[in-house]
Amino acid sequence: MSEEKNSYSASSIQVLEGLEAVRKRPAMYIGDISERGLHHLVYEVVDNSIDEALAGYCKNIEVTINENNSITVQDDGRGIPVDMHEKEKRSALEVVMTVLHAGGKFDKGTYKVSGGLHGVGVSCVNALSTKMSVEVCRGGKRYQQEYSCGKPLYSVKEVGTADYTGTKVTFLPDDTIFTVHEYKYDILSGRLRDLAYLNAGVRITLTDKRPLDDGTFRSDVFYSEKGLSEFVEYLDSLREHLIPDVIHINTDKYGTPVEVAMTYNTEFKENIHSYVNNINTIEGGTHVSGFRTALTRTLKKYADDLKILEKEKVEINGDDFREGLTAVISVKVAEPQFEGQTKTKLGNDEVSGIVQQAVGEALTNYLEEHPKEARLIVDKVVLAARARIAAANARKSVQRKSALGGAGLPGKLADCSGKNPELCEIFLVEGDSAGGTAKQGRNREFQAILPLRGKILNVEKATMDRVLNSEEIKNIYSALGVTIGTSEDSKALNLEKLRYHKIIIMTDADVDGSHIDTLILTFFFRHMRELIENGYVYIAAPPLYKCSKGKIEEYCWTDQQKQAFIDKYGGGQESGVKIQRYKGLGEMNAAQLKETTMDPQYRTLRQVHINNESQADYTFTMLMGDDVAPRRQFIEDNATYATIDA
Repeated sequence: MSEEKNSYSASSIQVLEGLEAVRKRPAMYIGDISERGLHHLVYEVVDNSIDEALAGYCKNIEVTINENNSITVQDDGRGIPVDMHEKEKRSALEVVMTVLHAGGKFDKGTYKVSGGLHGVGVSCVNALSTKMSVEVCRGGKRYQQEYSCGKPLYSVKEVGTADYTGTKVTFLPDDTIFTVHEYKYDILSGRLRDLAYLNAGVRITLTDKRPLDDGTFRSDVFYSEKGLSEFVEYLDSLREHLIPDVIHINTDKYGTPVEVAMTYNTEFKENIHSYVNNINTIEGGTHVSGFRTALTRTLKKYADDLKILEKEKVEINGDDFREGLTAVISVKVAEPQFEGQTKTKLGNDEVSGIVQQAVGEALTNYLEEHPKEARLIVDKVVLAARARIAAANARKSVQRKSALGGAGLPGKLADCSGKNPELCEIFLVEGDSAGGTAKQGRNREFQAILPLRGKILNVEKATMDRVLNSEEIKNIYSALGVTIGTSEDSKALNLEKLRYHKIIIMTDADVDGSHIDTLILTFFFRHMRELIENGYVYIAAPPLYKCSKGKIEEYCWTDQQKQAFIDKYGGGQESGVKIQRYKGLGEMNAAQLKETTMDPQYRTLRQVHINNESQADYTFTMLMGDDVAPRRQFIEDNATYATIDA
């Protein structure tokens, strides 16, 4: 260990190429230049601190959102080396901060495992920030360097002494590059919470120095002593447990650390969250396939040995073993191979066998030592198999004969004449009355209308056969033209025949409308997630008010806009200002609905994204749980704060 400490110096920093292209094509390096890309800058800096934690040198990470929307990340790691880099003839700190593909993660003596893949992280953040400053405490001294748009303002200089080590980075994103400029506390807290669970023993603090309306400040400390077992407890805290235990596997196979935590609940959904070197692999990969194979083989062997399946006379498949399963899989791979630039699917073949062996051994031991819990799991598998068979019969009723023809379309659907899915859009409208108004206000060439009757089924606790037997849900499947089930995954959504690339939820601008939004989004998240992941799902934004003074009329989407109208035309008073509150879509005529909410030239749409998969899982469980009060309160508090994309 002492040899490793001494080896982290300028010679550890290997330079691969320059930084010129980042500002020209930022999306190539951070995904996009909207909300996700803006928050990704923070993750890149935090990942460097996490790398120090993985190497055993960092225990505390502090993230601060400053009043001017800049970010500060400080850790108590070793501090970035500041000595002269032999090849570059300048400080290693400057090299790390200004040169693409430069960092200690390329030197395996420095970091055996790293959260970043390409080493572009902190230099990209620097390039995309109008201001950045770095302070390093190392060897009893404090060093500093500042930058603008990736270029150093001066050479690294010594600015004082320090009796501790660590790195402090502050950066202000360039608002001429990013389309969104404000950091969201909840998005950052979701990612930092995950990191705390994934790295037991590391304390991560998030502080927001932007005051709330009441003058207070938000702050949270994320710390996990037991790691993934606490992660699973958190994810399943609002669900009814099938077994009391969280099965926790933490081992090292052939130099690859494998940690898995899993449990079962009484619901009929699979919730698997997977990570590689702290990266959320939302598309899975070989570590997930290895886990699934081990789970199926081990549970089936246990059931076969007891002749349970033979007695029940039911045919089991792999899906049945995962109904009601909540699991988190985390592997640390020295040389990860990710499929695609987004790093969302692990491709290392050897990892499948490693995870399979680790999970198979541990799960076999658990089943032998806990026969009561083992029987509960197997009984749930049998129940899931029966539900699957029922769902297969229900599924047949929602599969359409032709995606572009008229056969099989729901009677309520007012379809558009266009046949190009990329140009077509469908509005899912609350109620027949509003649906009728929307039909009059639409552009028949590319806009389709599907009225929904009231509140659709809450799918959170419903079995698949009950979901597919719901008339409104059947209509959604049929109208969209999608089919369910592939040779690899019986629940996967086939989007090849999707008829519309904009699916717009349009409900009343009140709490009940927001509740219906949430019910539909829950259905999409649990059963049609591919629609969200491909960017096809939107929420319409009808106005709350129509304000008028004489011949002057304006629509207002917020109370602030309404007050601004009053201040401008009413002198701050409502004498002479007429205000119409739109509680429902039906209160607008077709021309008004078209002008404010449907016409692409004037409307505003909120595009639905999954910023954090595990947090979304927890939130939907909370929103759709048995306790109504927190659900309604959450909707009232958050409905007006959704992200708006053009």
